[in-house]
Amino acid sequence: MAKSQSPSYLFPITIIGILFFIFGFITWANSQLIPYLKIACQLTDTESYFVGTAFFAAYFFMSIPSSYILKWAGFKKGMSIGLLIMAIGALLFIPAARTISYPLFLTGLFVIGTGLALLQTASNPYVTILGPIESAAQRISFMGVCNKLAGYCAVFLLSSLFLHNIDQIEAALPAMSAADKALELQALANKVIRPYSVISTSFALLGIMLLFINLPEPEQDKDEESKHTATSVLGHRNLVLGAVALFFYVGAEVISYDAFTTFGETLGYSKQIASKFAANTAIAMLVGYFLSIALIPKFIRQRPALIISALLSILFLTLALLTEGYTAVAFFALLGLSQSAMWPIIWPLALNGLGKHTKIGSAILVMMIVGGAVLMPLMGLFAEWIDSKKIAFLIMVPGWLFLIYYALSGYKTPYGDNEAV
Repeated sequence: MAKSQSPSYLFPITIIGILFFIFGFITWANSQLIPYLKIACQLTDTESYFVGTAFFAAYFFMSIPSSYILKWAGFKKGMSIGLLIMAIGALLFIPAARTISYPLFLTGLFVIGTGLALLQTASNPYVTILGPIESAAQRISFMGVCNKLAGYCAVFLLSSLFLHNIDQIEAALPAMSAADKALELQALANKVIRPYSVISTSFALLGIMLLFINLPEPEQDKDEESKHTATSVLGHRNLVLGAVALFFYVGAEVISYDAFTTFGETLGYSKQIASKFAANTAIAMLVGYFLSIALIPKFIRQRPALIISALLSILFLTLALLTEGYTAVAFFALLGLSQSAMWPIIWPLALNGLGKHTKIGSAILVMMIVGGAVLMPLMGLFAEWIDSKKIAFLIMVPGWLFLIYYALSGYKTPYGDNEAV
């Protein structure tokens, strides 16, 4: 990492690493909220997947407004505003739990996603431009380590808080009287109140603290104007196709951890046991990020790494579907390893050569996190249509094939240095 940015950037990179830890914790919390809310709010599988829809849809609707907020407030104040918005969203979980209101839970998730959209729009280009383009994947991979460490923590901490004895509770509910069932569901719903009160307070304090921290404001808008013959950000082909690539990547990654409980249940495991499987995906992603830091760009360049990642993902999913037991669980978890390099690679490829369009380009990329809102409910509907939850996981494969195309050809732009990536 020392060769990737000057020592003066060590502090801002550390601060952004803390923010990426927050991204990871609150995002991977959804993998525990889905089975939890399915029981607490008495939902179907497809209805429970709207947890991801509400959360990730915020990225689509709020990313462009976020770019304008960043132009007005700058990176640091923009990140602080994002944290304060997230605090409000987490706070909404308290009345949602007390009234067992699924729409209010979804509203809270949308507000949290809105704050995250602002944070992501600021932090991802910030890391990308703090150093040379050819090592951007290495820096973003370092952020990924922070992100997935948080994901691992979220799975085990929230699983123990939300899903303790969940299978026994689910089995007992049908035999209960209406009054007893209402009391049991209320007690279950109340489990989120204390954790999300702490989360809300933490976000608010971090947002205020960030205002008093000195972070440099990179002036990427002044990059060599002569390179930018495109009058519109959409004139950058690598950005447009990179946005599509990011849509498919996020959709597949979200399925690989948020739907891991569902995959585990198709193998015959209980909900309480299967809910912890997503932690294995986080571990595999951590290994992948460390490999990316060590190998890119010293031993392998970004584009070949993206092709290998997509091919391995197709292989691991195929093997997961063809095997049983913990062998299948292991192969499904390895999707974390194979997909770990995708996000760090797509960002620098898509932002390469954007110059003055970097902030709006970043906002467009963050919009495509909506893939997490779209692909998983589609998978649920697909599963109902073909009457097979297991085979429905194949919905991820077309996206990985598109990533291969992007790495081979879609990344090219006449406005940047293609050889650098």
